[in-house]
Amino acid sequence: LEGRPCQIHGDGESSRDFCYIDNVLQANLLAAVAEGDGVTGEVFNVAVGERTTLNDLFRLLRDGLAEVEPELAGAQPEYGEFRPGDVRHSQADITKISTRLGYRPSHALAEGVREALAWYVQAQRAQSIAA
Repeated sequence: LEGRPCQIHGDGESSRDFCYIDNVLQANLLAAVAEGDGVTGEVFNVAVGERTTLNDLFRLLRDGLAEVEPELAGAQPEYGEFRPGDVRHSQADITKISTRLGYRPSHALAEGVREALAWYVQAQRAQSIAA
């Protein structure tokens, strides 16, 4: 949004289980009203349950922003060194929260990115108008 290049550490093929905030809110609400054994005092993983590479995340962000700023359609990330100690792949196991609380992620990553980008673009425009 500020026109700066996106930096990715490594080759971009590291992956994570990215989670949109609405999924976290959903999980917290389910936990708040849950009753029964195996719920109170338990720790649950909240995620989507799918890995996404940093390259795929970059493309989702770039393509979404290009709808608003067409000149961004050709943007490419800048790759840097792998960060020491960085985990190559990470995916949360959401079996426990799904089984005990009935959690099913309401937002896939692409949907969450679209909603987040819309909010950030609107906020940036509002800030520009106010300035």
